[in-house]
Amino acid sequence: MLSRCGDDLFAITAGSTAEAQALAARLREVGGWLEVVPGIESVLVRFDAAQEDGADAQRQIEAALAGPVSPIESANELLEIPVVYGGDYGPDLAELCDRTGLGADEIVALHTGSEYRVDLMGFTPGFAFIGGLDERLRVPRRKEPRQRVPAGSVAIADGRTGLYAMASPGGWSLIGRTPLPLFDPAAAEPFALRPGMRVRFRAIPAERFDP
Repeated sequence: MLSRCGDDLFAITAGSTAEAQALAARLREVGGWLEVVPGIESVLVRFDAAQEDGADAQRQIEAALAGPVSPIESANELLEIPVVYGGDYGPDLAELCDRTGLGADEIVALHTGSEYRVDLMGFTPGFAFIGGLDERLRVPRRKEPRQRVPAGSVAIADGRTGLYAMASPGGWSLIGRTPLPLFDPAAAEPFALRPGMRVRFRAIPAERFDP
C-alpha cells in the first residue's frame, strides 16, 4: 500500500521486515530519490518536491515496484557473534533475572539458542535491530537511559536484540558485549552487520574478551 505522508514523502506498507528491506533495495536500484528508509514493516521514500511533482513521483514508485521483488542478497549471510555475558560486560543481566524469573544461565541459553535476522539499522550509525528474541526475554526499555553505552554492547528490549556498533547513549538492557569489531571506518564495508543478515550469538568467557 502506497500513501502520501508529506509534501515530499511517500510511505509504503510492507508485509514483513524482509519485504520492506527488499522494496527499499529495489527503489535504490531505480534511483532518483533523496532518501529511502526501510522500517520494520514500511518504507519511507523522500523525493525532491522542488524538482518533481508528487503525482509523477508516485507513478515512478508504482512502476519500480510493479514486478516481483527478490529478497536482498545479504539474507543468506550468517555471522556468529561471540559475547561475554553478565558482569561488567552485561551489567543488567542480574536485574533481568529478577524481572523474568529466569536464571542467568537460562537467559544466556535462550539468547544463544536461536538464529536471528537483522531487521534494520538505525538509531545511531551501525546500530542493529535484530528480531526473533524469545518471548520469555521480552522486557521494555529502561526508564532511565544511560548517557554512554560502550561499543560492542549487546542489549535487549521490546522483543529484539540491539547491537551498539559505536559508543552512544542508550536505553536498552545490557546483557553482554562482543569483542567482534562492529565498525571499521577504514574498511570498504564499515559496519559488520547489514539488514537481512542472519546472526547467531555464542557465549565466551571473559578472559577471551580482547577488544
